Amino acid sequence: MPPIPKRSSERRRRNVESRPDHAAAGEVDPPPAAEHWHELAADWYRSLQQSGQSVFYEQSDWETARIWAELLSRQLESGRVSAQMIQAWQTAAGELLTTEGARRKARLELDRAEESDEVPAEVAAIDEYRKIVGG
Repeated sequence: MPPIPKRSSERRRRNVESRPDHAAAGEVDPPPAAEHWHELAADWYRSLQQSGQSVFYEQSDWETARIWAELLSRQLESGRVSAQMIQAWQTAAGELLTTEGARRKARLELDRAEESDEVPAEVAAIDEYRKIVGG
């Protein structure tokens, strides 16, 4: 298994990397989690909807995740967890880019927006306007 690449900020080389071609795609609505799923499987599936990589998901990716959540749920509810099944699910979860290592291998980095104490520009402009007009 090849090592997980470093984040771009940790690399010394700054060579121009080839980037994959992009195709425009429309909005994709993920199917809802099934109510009968095991709590952990449902939590995993719902977490995908809030994860940054999900902006790249197509309908087929959501259906794949839904199937894996169903299988994971059945496995967890059976009381007897199969190591083979968990390995297969882990591979599938990696294909959905659910881990940092999988995202790095795909050269996808998610950066969280930093919280800022600064007032947004539109709010600052309104405050300046109020000072000028005496409001």
